[in-house]
Amino acid sequence: MTRIFNGMPAGQLQDVSWKKSGRSNPSGNCVECATLPDGSVAMRNSRDPEGPALIYTPAEIEAFLGGVRDGDFDHLLG
Repeated sequence: MTRIFNGMPAGQLQDVSWKKSGRSNPSGNCVECATLPDGSVAMRNSRDPEGPALIYTPAEIEAFLGGVRDGDFDHLLG
């Protein structure tokens, strides 16, 4: 079994299904996410699918998505 750690090469995550937003543009500029067997979530850059994966706990994803819904990150869009 592969040891899962933050920053590991995304290509080493076996048997996961990566998903990106339906709002992704045709150039593929998007973040992709995959649920891991332990319930954590991996994220990677769609332009670099073999690059590093960031690993988050379900609680971290819940807090982030709540912040997105609340508009906490709207300032990032200029």
